[in-house]
Amino acid sequence: MRKILSMMLLLAMAVTVTGKGPKYVFYFIGDGMGPSHVLGTELFLGEKEGVIGRPAKLCFTQFPHTAFVTTFSASNGVTDSAASGTALATGQKTNNGHLGVNPDGEPVYSVAHAAKQSGYAVGVATTVCINHATPGAFYAHNKSRNNYHDIAQDMLAADYDFYAGGDAKCNDQQRQALYSKAEKQGYTIARGYDDYLAKADDADKMMLYQKEASEGIPYTIDRTSDDLTLAQITEAAIDFLYNKSKKGFFVMIEGGKIDYASHSDDAATAFHEVLDFNAAIAEAVEFYKKHKDETLIIVTADHETGGLVLGYSGAYKLNLKALDCQKASEDKLKEIMRTKAMQRMIMRWEDIQAVIAENTGLWGELAPNKQEEAAMKQLFEEGNANPEKRVEKFEAIATIAKNAVNRIALVSWASPNHSGTFVPLFAIGEDADEFHGVIDNTDIPKIIKKVAGYR
Repeated sequence: MRKILSMMLLLAMAVTVTGKGPKYVFYFIGDGMGPSHVLGTELFLGEKEGVIGRPAKLCFTQFPHTAFVTTFSASNGVTDSAASGTALATGQKTNNGHLGVNPDGEPVYSVAHAAKQSGYAVGVATTVCINHATPGAFYAHNKSRNNYHDIAQDMLAADYDFYAGGDAKCNDQQRQALYSKAEKQGYTIARGYDDYLAKADDADKMMLYQKEASEGIPYTIDRTSDDLTLAQITEAAIDFLYNKSKKGFFVMIEGGKIDYASHSDDAATAFHEVLDFNAAIAEAVEFYKKHKDETLIIVTADHETGGLVLGYSGAYKLNLKALDCQKASEDKLKEIMRTKAMQRMIMRWEDIQAVIAENTGLWGELAPNKQEEAAMKQLFEEGNANPEKRVEKFEAIATIAKNAVNRIALVSWASPNHSGTFVPLFAIGEDADEFHGVIDNTDIPKIIKKVAGYR
């Protein structure tokens, strides 16, 4: 009998050890990233190498477990980022515009909150403002996603260990008050990756932002060496959270500007954002390789943006390598054009043409059609003749130029808004096999809580 009891005890201990679930959980959310964003980026990489197909796969598309995820909200078949973020964070549907509350406006609590309550270190990071909808869904409770000041206060109330991304969206006075309060609450504020490295060892809690105050990290295609990258943020999160709790950590990392680029129907910029997102995930994969039996990595999206179609106007073709000629986002090109317009002097068409050519490849490797060239020239002439309309007209030139690059690449967009289609999910690591088939966005945090044992 004693031998039987001993064997049963050993068996129970073995089950406990092998079934304890992941110690380290990475939850990556590509805002606006639909299936065509993922495949389009891989095909773009292939065409750059002169190959049709996927010779250079994204690291996360090679994960062994996949699923399709439905994204509808409680109020509509097409969700906004607040409702989808709430679903992904809390496991509960809510109305569009609601953040961290149910349709009746009552608070609902996220998987990050559950991890914190269970003694794990917790981080929330993004490439957009830290109090935007998706990151906010993991710590805030508000009936309007637009109440940015209140949402930022909830960030401090949640008291997570690590926040990173763009500065809080609010006016300068409110932001300074917020950061002063954060420092009194024990947060160290680092400006840029080098500043993080200098301060991390002595920090109890961390907020990591750009060197200069900014409500987001610049698009990948526009970045300079001084700008943070999502990969650096992920490195910092791992470094900071790893030793914060013996139990482990939970971190949500958002590639937020995939969505922004897709709202602009800007394919080149969107694909570069997917690549930046992939580089961040690669940092988590390197961590996973050292902690295989203790790590779970999940990659998904909150919704698809833009209705991206890899094909144009019935032609059974793609020419994605044309996107490599675009060297600036539409937003950056508008900024350049705005600066030109504000010079308040008579401009030459050749000067504007040179700016467009330098940033898009038009009139170089790529050729605008007659209609596009005529439309841009007409806008230039109208702006030149009317200084009060010059900024508006010159910015419109940038949009036509970006659309011309999309046309040449044979990429089309259904709209500048969200769609209701499935989004993909990719998973690797401990208990990753729990994610399969067609699931709802509310299922993801429920599964994480179950396998990680968060209360």
